[in-house]
Amino acid sequence: MFANDTQHSALRCFNRCGNTAAYPVDEVVYRCPACDGLLEVQHDLQRLASRSGREWKTLLDGRNGSSTYPVGSGVWRYREWVMPDLADNHIVSMYEGNTNLFRAHALGRHLGLEDLWVKMCGNSHTGSFKDLGMTVLVSVVNRIVQRGGSDIRAVACASTGDTSAALAAYAAAAGIPAIIFLPLGKISPAQLIQPIANGAHVLALDTDFDGCMQVVQAVTADRSIYLANSMNSLRIEGQQTVAMEIVQQFEWEVPDWVIVPAGNLGNISAVYKGFQLMRTLGVINGMPRLVAAQAEKANPLYRNFLNGFVGYEPVTAKSTLASAIQIGNPVSYDKAVKAIRESDGLVVSVTEHELANAAALADRSGMYTCPHTGVALAAVMQLVEQNQIREHDRAVVVSTAHGLKFTKFKTDYHFAGLEEVESTLVNPLRELPASVDVVQEEIHRILNTAGGH
Repeated sequence: MFANDTQHSALRCFNRCGNTAAYPVDEVVYRCPACDGLLEVQHDLQRLASRSGREWKTLLDGRNGSSTYPVGSGVWRYREWVMPDLADNHIVSMYEGNTNLFRAHALGRHLGLEDLWVKMCGNSHTGSFKDLGMTVLVSVVNRIVQRGGSDIRAVACASTGDTSAALAAYAAAAGIPAIIFLPLGKISPAQLIQPIANGAHVLALDTDFDGCMQVVQAVTADRSIYLANSMNSLRIEGQQTVAMEIVQQFEWEVPDWVIVPAGNLGNISAVYKGFQLMRTLGVINGMPRLVAAQAEKANPLYRNFLNGFVGYEPVTAKSTLASAIQIGNPVSYDKAVKAIRESDGLVVSVTEHELANAAALADRSGMYTCPHTGVALAAVMQLVEQNQIREHDRAVVVSTAHGLKFTKFKTDYHFAGLEEVESTLVNPLRELPASVDVVQEEIHRILNTAGGH
């Protein structure tokens, strides 16, 4: 299966088109030469299965919380499942992962759920789950560059914000130039400044994400500039550790539901891949039902789901508050369809009003939620109303980014108003004179309203 006895992973065609070739993971190839479909990383499962499920749990529990480089990382703790052939000196890690699995007691009670959790992937180095995939991709590129076996001059990506921040940070740590393609005027200032601060070369194109994606694919065609978007299978290997961490944090129990914001569809594909690998190795016995949550203004997967995944057509994504998933032609469509089908999963679409108020409701319970997490939370609300997610089910929402990246979204919700959104949980600023009597009167009035809000 693999090129030689020292290689335990390879790239193969995801579509199983008949091309049986196995490509080294450090070969600069992103699509199957035969069918132009996406590739996927496949590991030597026979070798991995030489450990029992119990032995894997013991090994991984022993690494949990370690300060030993690199296995203290929430990605490289699972190095045998992610990229087993990388040496320590090639790995570029910032101890990504290890993110909080937040027990959403207050929000769950409000929704009528006893066992609601939020996986806080935004509590990472650059503030999003994209760090998980980028540590793997940049580490492999770092090995290629260090070995001198390639003419790679830079790494590049198209981005709606979070991918660019992660690539810029990890490329800077590795000393590799990064080129970023962003849609002009369509990302938050907090996301724009991250790659600039890390020294990346930022190109703002007068188009949307899908247009940026077309440009970056053309630019990286000559292989001297390495493509870092999620069509690159190496990204998926890091992102799948979300599933692994969730299960390990639950002491190796599988939740009933995992709900993921869905744009380019790499994340839900990765989550499925992580659960499937653990099940294959006997670490877990089941699979959660996966939910892809899309914004109504960029929901090609949802539309196709309603049609039984027949006759897929991309859409022109409209402007949505959930800018990171404003994608009308997702690269990982085929992988996402497999994830939904094989997990008995669902696809849900939510409005701007629903996602904004879901985020605000989560904030009232102590979180600080990005709009994309709001999409996933709004999907949970729909599924609870439909009695799909039931009171005693354990449901995990994957929060993809930190709310601090979206200050304008928060500010506009509470102060300026958002188009198509009735802000039902506005918390007004109260401007008062510096008078003790006036202040005390206002405090009295506040605390005598329902709940002090």
